[in-house]
Amino acid sequence: MAVTDHHDIFIGSTDDGWTFVVVNRPIRNAARILTGAGFTARTQQGRTLYLLPPETAEDAHERAGVAAYGLMAHTMDLIDLAWTTRRPDADGAEYEATIRFHDGTVTATARTDRAGEVLAQNGFAPTKASRAYTLPAGLSERDAVNAIVRAETHLHSYGIPVRVGLGIPTVQNIPPAPSRPAATPAPLPPDQARHRRHR
Repeated sequence: MAVTDHHDIFIGSTDDGWTFVVVNRPIRNAARILTGAGFTARTQQGRTLYLLPPETAEDAHERAGVAAYGLMAHTMDLIDLAWTTRRPDADGAEYEATIRFHDGTVTATARTDRAGEVLAQNGFAPTKASRAYTLPAGLSERDAVNAIVRAETHLHSYGIPVRVGLGIPTVQNIPPAPSRPAATPAPLPPDQARHRRHR
């Protein structure tokens, strides 16, 4: 599975500024809700993606918010790690914390002590490099995603700007739909199998 596949709804951003939504289970009216909020549907690598091109953070925030509100009427299992939907600070300050997925690991950088303290409170361990942190090895991908959501929420609650990089350079690099095991007929219970043979 990919980082995008562990929750009913995953909202993320590519490195080049597209906002995307992945719907991982059938949700009534999901397509209508997302297209009504301004997302464009595209089928790619076995899944339907809902996309917003690079635009202002205010516009992306508004559209993603409308979509998330509509989808939450059907599921609360929604994750939003899109940096494109975050409103920039009025003074244009840089991100105080950056969290990155890369080759199965999650690293973070804190530009300030307060950002480093929040990361540490949410399971990130300092590394030998200055202001660098990492999640412990051995966490499942789902647990890593949940740790990032907790850390990002905690950072935002203190007004600390944070950017999450998913390691997805462009829309074409969004992971394909997970392969589904081939359907195999379930064996009949012994008593039903016996009755069928005698008919």
